[in-house]
Amino acid sequence: MLNSTLVTEFLEVFAETWKLRILLSVLFLLMYLGSLLGTLIIIIVTIVDQTLNTPMYFFLRNLSILDMGYISVTVPNACINSLTDQRNMSVAGCAAQIFLFLFCACVEIQFLTIMSQDRYVAICKPLLYPLIMNHQFCVQMTLASLLTSLILASVHTFKTFHLSFCHSNVVPQFFCDIPSLLMLSCSDTFNNKLLLLLTAIGLSGSCFTFIAISYIRIISTVLKVPIKRERTKAFSTCVPHIIVVSVFLSSGAYAYLRPSAISELVEDMTLSVFYTTVPPFLNPIIYSLRNKQIKKAVKKVIFRFFIVE
Repeated sequence: MLNSTLVTEFLEVFAETWKLRILLSVLFLLMYLGSLLGTLIIIIVTIVDQTLNTPMYFFLRNLSILDMGYISVTVPNACINSLTDQRNMSVAGCAAQIFLFLFCACVEIQFLTIMSQDRYVAICKPLLYPLIMNHQFCVQMTLASLLTSLILASVHTFKTFHLSFCHSNVVPQFFCDIPSLLMLSCSDTFNNKLLLLLTAIGLSGSCFTFIAISYIRIISTVLKVPIKRERTKAFSTCVPHIIVVSVFLSSGAYAYLRPSAISELVEDMTLSVFYTTVPPFLNPIIYSLRNKQIKKAVKKVIFRFFIVE
């Protein structure tokens, strides 16, 4: 039996009362606009200011472009549907949202991993930095991340919509995600859950391990620096990055891998906020507002395009 013969559309759950929908929509919208503003600033200054033409800012620009897409996949649609009380989404639209979300999420964790590698080489092996983090390596790693994510997102989306949905068409989320759809399926979902587990171990687990090892080595190197100010500066850069990666991976892993029997609506939606909106919102703050070079570049761009004219 095909999906279309059983379920032709899904209904998303955002909030039941009008006041709560307004409140959540405003909060989501503010986070969305803040994320777009921050990422757009990073993209512009890293393109305009030639002094930021380094591997670190190359990946930061790519991460910012990705974050704009990542948060745009779920939040605008959720806000519009909430305010208009339009909860319907076609099967094709749900499949597209799942594919784009998984693609962006997979690329996100791989970019964060590459950026930790960049910081490790810059701090622990500064003399080899130009040799290791050359332009060719940066482009190759970017393309590899995109290709890997494209394959994973395609496989998961295909496997999910190869199932039959006949229990219900109400998705207990503000966007279409795989765990919610698996609970609605009347087919055997063992292979889908196994695929999620293997992806979590293979991609997320390996990336987190690599990031953790990189920062352990960075911290051990920084502790040997005699100047306390330099140590504090290095720690202030590392700790927020580790926190964002940990929140992103732990919330996503728990939401996707836990048994469906212990699923709760409020808990599901709270967890989804942590891995859908928090990373794109915090990344510009961590990588730009705490970065003196970015601040200096922003002032330079503002002076060049506004004050001079």
